[in-house]
Amino acid sequence: MKALMFGWEFPPHILGGLGTASYGLTKGMALQPDMDITFVIPKPWGDEDKSFLHLIGASQTPVVWCDMPEDVLTNRLGNRMSIEDYHSLRDHIYADFRHIRTNDLGCIEFSGKYPDNLMEEINNYSIVAGVIARTVSCDVIHSHDWLTYPAGIHAKTITSKPLVVHVHATDFDRSRGNVNPQVFAIEKDGMDHADHIITVSHLTRRTVIEKYGQAPEKVTTVHNAVTPISPAILAMPDKKGVKDKVITFLGRITMQKGPEFFVEAAAKVLERTHNVRFIMAGSGDMMDQMIRLAAKRKISDRFHFTGFMKGNEVYEVFKASDVYVMPSVSEPFGISPLEAMQCGVPSIISHQSGCAEILNSAIKVDYWDVDAMADAMYALITYPELHTFLHDEGLKEVNNLTWEAAGMKVRNIYNKIV
Repeated sequence: MKALMFGWEFPPHILGGLGTASYGLTKGMALQPDMDITFVIPKPWGDEDKSFLHLIGASQTPVVWCDMPEDVLTNRLGNRMSIEDYHSLRDHIYADFRHIRTNDLGCIEFSGKYPDNLMEEINNYSIVAGVIARTVSCDVIHSHDWLTYPAGIHAKTITSKPLVVHVHATDFDRSRGNVNPQVFAIEKDGMDHADHIITVSHLTRRTVIEKYGQAPEKVTTVHNAVTPISPAILAMPDKKGVKDKVITFLGRITMQKGPEFFVEAAAKVLERTHNVRFIMAGSGDMMDQMIRLAAKRKISDRFHFTGFMKGNEVYEVFKASDVYVMPSVSEPFGISPLEAMQCGVPSIISHQSGCAEILNSAIKVDYWDVDAMADAMYALITYPELHTFLHDEGLKEVNNLTWEAAGMKVRNIYNKIV
């Protein structure tokens, strides 16, 4: 089985959970002896793990287009191409190529991150996808998240191979319902063209069916998993450095993640005890607002804003934490609680997160219920027996959530549609 996958990021250069999930799923699928995966990203950096797949950079793929005047072209080709064939070639395959910017090697230059001209980057990526689809043999096309849906559609048009779109999130999640019409249109177009749709939770599956008008039989949930922690990470020393208990929020500081509820709950905990500190690790458009909110609640001396963290920095924070909190308003899945639990950190998650569907050894609250969230925080730092129980049971639970099992579910979907 040969899969041509389109993604937007791949570790170690990631902006969020999408890259982590892409890595884990492909590595899990690669354990199948007859699985051959080619993974395309806009811009590789050279230090990605390519031991289990073929990694192609769109920014390293030369783009060739036909801009020769039709009379010159037809004269050179003689009777081998009619005017109608020329127009078909130009209009349906290479229509956008004359408008793009390329370097001396004929490659489109990508930023490798979410740029200001994101829609242009998405379109350019889809153009390169057509070039790659002509040269890479595949049985199925698999597009991860909305950024790559146009690429998947273009590759399907070129190859006539079935298309799977993998919904890691929707704009309803990212915007709290204030949907961007342009993004929604791209998402729906990808789903409409897909032969099958994979969602990371039942929560997301319901959104895809109800908000995007997709047939239930076309949509399958494959929950995410977690990559086993390396011995080097397990051996990392605890750099906590304080006697106080530490409660951590780690993620994008945006309205989807509910950071304001974390700050409000923290203020309520500090009304009951002062032997606790709070970490807000991450970056986002609400960071300044959260700094001001902490100051307004007069808890700034107990709050630490670290900025964006990646790689081992994430595990250093987990190792220094007593409790992890993910108060997301709408979280399609949420891998970070699983990673925290791998480090033995009891987690508090919102009912509005996909991982709540499969985690039994985490405390679950509604994101808006700051009183319940504060009670859970206080209980975990006050009652050692409860903390020890969730530490032990959580560790057992997440160690049984494997990407290999998730990969087999994806493979079964491939088998049905190929």
